[in-house]
Amino acid sequence: MIHAFQSGGYNIVLDVNSGAVHVTDELTYLLIPGIEEFLRESYGSAAFSAGKDQAPGLKDDITSAMMKHLAGRLPAGCDEAEVGEAVEEILKLREEGSLYSEDTFESYVGDFKKRPVVVKALCLNIAHECNLACRYCFAGEGEYRGKRALMSAEVARAALDFLVKNSGARKMLEVDFFGGEPLLNKDVVKEAVRYGRELEGRSGKKFRFTLTTNGTLLDDEFMEFANEEMDNIVLSIDGRKEVNDRMRPYRGATGASGEVKSVYDTIVPKYLKMMKMRDGRSYFVRGTYTRFNKDFSEDVKHLADLGFDQISVEPVVAKPEDPYSIREEDIPELKAEYDRLAKLYLDYRKNGKPFSFFHFNIDLEGGPCVAKRLSGCGSGCEYLGVTPWGDLYPCHQFVGDERFIMGNVYDGVTREDIRAEFLAGNVYTRDECKNCFARYYCSGGCAANNMNFNGDVNKVYREGCELQRKRIECAIMIKVAESEEMGQ
Repeated sequence: MIHAFQSGGYNIVLDVNSGAVHVTDELTYLLIPGIEEFLRESYGSAAFSAGKDQAPGLKDDITSAMMKHLAGRLPAGCDEAEVGEAVEEILKLREEGSLYSEDTFESYVGDFKKRPVVVKALCLNIAHECNLACRYCFAGEGEYRGKRALMSAEVARAALDFLVKNSGARKMLEVDFFGGEPLLNKDVVKEAVRYGRELEGRSGKKFRFTLTTNGTLLDDEFMEFANEEMDNIVLSIDGRKEVNDRMRPYRGATGASGEVKSVYDTIVPKYLKMMKMRDGRSYFVRGTYTRFNKDFSEDVKHLADLGFDQISVEPVVAKPEDPYSIREEDIPELKAEYDRLAKLYLDYRKNGKPFSFFHFNIDLEGGPCVAKRLSGCGSGCEYLGVTPWGDLYPCHQFVGDERFIMGNVYDGVTREDIRAEFLAGNVYTRDECKNCFARYYCSGGCAANNMNFNGDVNKVYREGCELQRKRIECAIMIKVAESEEMGQ
């Protein structure tokens, strides 16, 4: 399977199953999809086994077929001899396994489903409470469709005990402090970290802690603590002041004299200080764009100009009737915006002001292991969400939907049927993924989004898929441009 696309002035062909990326001239770009179609129609699936079953005269047959197929579309001055030379080069790539390669992963899925499950990560909803009233909040301003609550130190410790007990031989464990706003429960965050460090000495495990915060409650003392203990810090901000404050206001935003308090003005100085304290250690500013700022590349630019060099701005996931939601008719405009963002990214790099954009980070040489590529984040089996009272859910985005309570941190997972459903999910159980070039990069998309929009973890969220495919194309183009820049 191949995917041919044009981006940033390049003709790019991705061989989906091998991951090989080819940058081609105009003729080769036209030929590669045509040859794939010809081979399938003329020789069937066997033609793609390894490229070593070449029939006598295959090159001549293809050349003749392509002259007819591309009649009137060949580059100016291109003759049959030149087409034949290009066909020969394409067939060599096929023999090498970097073009028209077969899918060797699907047969792996059967054994993969039977793998022993270990839990490697927890998202601790430290606070079902928030001091902001973000208009798009999937957690209902911290309530998660239920009651407001803060996690006790006892539940936090029990959650870490559960993680150690259920992690098998895995040494590196991950814990995310999430909310609501986790800094409404600072003392329990600190206690959980303290207990985790104690467990490390007793269990031989190592905890990687992450904190996601809206930043309003950061102070010098807690910033010192977070910088010391957190392997990653996620700082929420949507970009430009007017964009951020429109969607991320304080709860009860109006002051005593009638003025509207600005979240942006509160958090930006704190974020800049936190970034400097990190001094190259992992963090990122993370925003959400909506229908109200479809020019979101301007928000990325704004954040980069403030000095932030690790940035993520992601599309809102909301119901179609919400005024800020992304709708099908918005997709062409948003795709064009990603092209503008990719150009901005390369321009800033060229001008000595590079920044990292989360969705453009892609590894074309190694990347995630096969299991990760097939099954995604591991929600419902390797990764679980924990409520303030200790209930377990497939991930934090399922919290509040009681159909998905899997157990609790004291008794462990008691709903094996839910775990089995998530364990079985992969790119081959989702019909839309089977013929999608992006499947090994997005791994079938977000199970929570699939459920929320389609009532089925195996039915993909269409608008999300469209934007993900575009981001991957931009990410590949950026890698091509960077390689060219380095003369590779």
